[in-house]
Amino acid sequence: MDLIINTFGTSLHRDNDCFVIVHKDGKQRIPVDGIASIQISRGAQITSDAVLLAIQNEIEILFLNNAGEPIGRVWSNKYGSISTIRKGQLNFTFSKDAVSWIKDVIAKKMENQQALILSMMINDDRTQRLVDKAIQRIDDYKTKVKSLDGEVVSDIAASLRGWEGQASRVYFETLNLFIPGELQFAQRSHHPATDVVNAFLNYGYGFLYGKIEGALIRAGIDPYVGIFHRDDYNRPVLVYDVIELYRVWVDYVVFTLVAQNIITDEFYSVKSDGSYWLEGLGRRILIQSLNDYLDEVILMDGISRSRESHILLYAQNLAQKFKKYM
Repeated sequence: MDLIINTFGTSLHRDNDCFVIVHKDGKQRIPVDGIASIQISRGAQITSDAVLLAIQNEIEILFLNNAGEPIGRVWSNKYGSISTIRKGQLNFTFSKDAVSWIKDVIAKKMENQQALILSMMINDDRTQRLVDKAIQRIDDYKTKVKSLDGEVVSDIAASLRGWEGQASRVYFETLNLFIPGELQFAQRSHHPATDVVNAFLNYGYGFLYGKIEGALIRAGIDPYVGIFHRDDYNRPVLVYDVIELYRVWVDYVVFTLVAQNIITDEFYSVKSDGSYWLEGLGRRILIQSLNDYLDEVILMDGISRSRESHILLYAQNLAQKFKKYM
């Protein structure tokens, strides 16, 4: 369970071996058992005693910005990496095997995009034709990705980025067909979001960034040493590589919520510059929906585990892969 503290004026304290949330309506005592992380947004507070209780119980603490992205983290020193993983990680980054790895990641992302499109309910011939065309176009981009060749990732990075971007544009244009007309968006917008659906997507991806960064740290991997995303200074760029395998999970949750037509003005706000941001109600519903989805047990690679556990397992397997490149 994730403990979310994102209401202005709320504070988190310690009472013996429990956490206590203090808010305007009173206090809530929460046992340590079962808490995987504590996520704190601007305007909320946490005491040093609560921080120490989290560290003692190997509960990570994430400090989030308004987009839901982690901008700071406190974790137990028991997560410490070993040099063989990090040295192997660097060696892998500049190997030809890294080229195959990132091609597989992007191809899998495209397969996930096709699967989500095909899961949508199609009610007319025109939509069916548009869906068929989109699936074929993404398939073409996937073929181009698989055909790329180079000695290191930088040899194929520009082409890979181009094909990935084209496939994603087709993907979101097609998903746009399945949401209520008043919520349809012109294009995918990152920060800031220019519509409410993109605000949901941005916040959901930020939430997932935190999950993946935590999984990499637990596995002993340095999240700041990227393979494909390598140009951003002082950013956990490996997270941006690995998240490509799992973005579709956020997409599914967001588009399911949007299709239910439950979004009201209380979910978001529009700033003077025209940017859209989720408010408390929108964040709570999205986070709860994402947590429920990540808790669901599914079969992947012959193993039945929760989706979140599959992320942890992938990070552990990636660490073992890196160790082989010492």
